[in-house]
Amino acid sequence: MTPKYPHITVALTGHDGNAFVILSRCRKAAREAGLSDDEIAAFIAEAMSNDYDHLLQTAMCWFEVV
Repeated sequence: MTPKYPHITVALTGHDGNAFVILSRCRKAAREAGLSDDEIAAFIAEAMSNDYDHLLQTAMCWFEVV
């Protein structure tokens, strides 16, 4: 499956797996790639709409996670 934004890479392996850290890393990568505040807010809302596994799945659906 190709992520929505395959050109945005988020490094999650080997780092703190805390949900807030994951959200922060994704937000930072999205901002640096030039995504709009609205698009970033949509990602955050979707990622936080369920449990931890949903957060990880959402990150992988939106970005290239390494």
